Amino acid sequence: MTTQQLPTQTSVLIVGAGPAGLTLAASLAQLGIEHVIIDQKPTAAAGSKAAAIQPRSLEYLARIGVSDVLVDDGLRGGGFAVTDRDRSLIRLSYESIASPFPFLLLISQQQTEIRLAERLNTLGGNVVRSTRLVSLQDEFPGRAATVVDERGFARVINARYVVGCDGVHSTVRRLAGLDFPGDAPAALFALADAEIDTFAGNLDTTFSFSDHGMFITSPLPGGLIRVVAAVPEDTPAPSVSDVVELMRTRAGAWAKDVRVTSLAGSSTYRVQQRVAPTLRNGNVFLVGDAAHTHSPAGGQGMNTGIQDAANLAWKLHHALTGRAAEQVLDSYDAERRPVAHGLIAFTSQLMQLATVGDPHLAALRNQALFAAAGVPGVTDWLATKLSQLDIGYPNPRAGDSLAGTRVDPRIAQPQGLSWTLVLPSGSPMPDLPADITVTTTAEVGRSVAVRPDGIAADRDLVGHFFGDVLNIADNDAMARTPA
Repeated sequence: MTTQQLPTQTSVLIVGAGPAGLTLAASLAQLGIEHVIIDQKPTAAAGSKAAAIQPRSLEYLARIGVSDVLVDDGLRGGGFAVTDRDRSLIRLSYESIASPFPFLLLISQQQTEIRLAERLNTLGGNVVRSTRLVSLQDEFPGRAATVVDERGFARVINARYVVGCDGVHSTVRRLAGLDFPGDAPAALFALADAEIDTFAGNLDTTFSFSDHGMFITSPLPGGLIRVVAAVPEDTPAPSVSDVVELMRTRAGAWAKDVRVTSLAGSSTYRVQQRVAPTLRNGNVFLVGDAAHTHSPAGGQGMNTGIQDAANLAWKLHHALTGRAAEQVLDSYDAERRPVAHGLIAFTSQLMQLATVGDPHLAALRNQALFAAAGVPGVTDWLATKLSQLDIGYPNPRAGDSLAGTRVDPRIAQPQGLSWTLVLPSGSPMPDLPADITVTTTAEVGRSVAVRPDGIAADRDLVGHFFGDVLNIADNDAMARTPA
């Protein structure tokens, strides 16, 4: 699709074709919602920072038909390890987490974007590239968006909703008049994807501490290894010799015999910790780095953006089709902004631990991590947190301990982006519309309605938005789910 072929109106205009924008576009295409997705870049960006997909994201990507091909492309990492050079301090294994994807998928963001774009194309959509947003004007009931292609031709698209997935320097956020409060800690990091001839290490993403500073290594497909290091101010993007020196002085003994043949990419960057004051301003929404940005420690950023898209996609679908009142869109900010604030707090703590400079404090940190590794349940709790399986949207007013919590897809067995009704074993199968998945399991004692993003629905809200379509008796109450 060229700029000249752009429609004059659409239900959803998505600005930015990174992982979050592509996930949203593919989801809307699968749900049958018309949309346009634009991006300033001519192709998927090479050398991007994200290098891992968490189990929680893979669970959603499975619902839009992307996870299998990504898993085939990537490496199955065992989890995260923390070492003091060759001394193991703590290891967070993903092998026993409660997910159909018990691993950290090691894969470049570029390849993730390529596969998402391919899925979008299969669903009948495509990215309009080399096209940028220049203005947004109120045009009831939506916004008039002026976009310009690389030749300078302008076109106005009237969109019911506009979603900014356009990164830290978001044009959508600026045009919507939203601030981006936070800070940028005074720390510089070097990043490189190094081509190596051999790799004697394991497939863990490893935080290595040493007297020379923090060093992170993570294998990637194609004989690459991602390295990240805290470096002094004014350090340039690392060269091959710089990477060799970092590995020699900061990594364990396994790195001694590794030969770096070339670099697929290198850069330096600063961490920013910011969250927009709201993720919704009328009919404009912010997703991913446009909404929040934080330390890359623990591989949380891209994954958070993917899950933003998962949360918003079905709500846009329901609001646009009349399946739910438009107020359902209010819950996007209410649910996702606290998650962003929590991730900033968590990743900030991780980075502060990793970059301790005082030798005495560093020794105390190492002792504490080593001791924590021996406490029953600690490593499992941390692995669950890093894999993002614990993220939910609790609502104490719901009077339902399940409401707002993630439901293991092995229990719910969803089909695409359908709602799922999970019933206790032996329950009679109700006569429901074809777009609702029904499954039975001994894992639940009563019926549970599961949203398209894998979250157990608040029963009262289900009834409010969708009405009395189902009346299924169980031990506690009448369960309701949308038709």
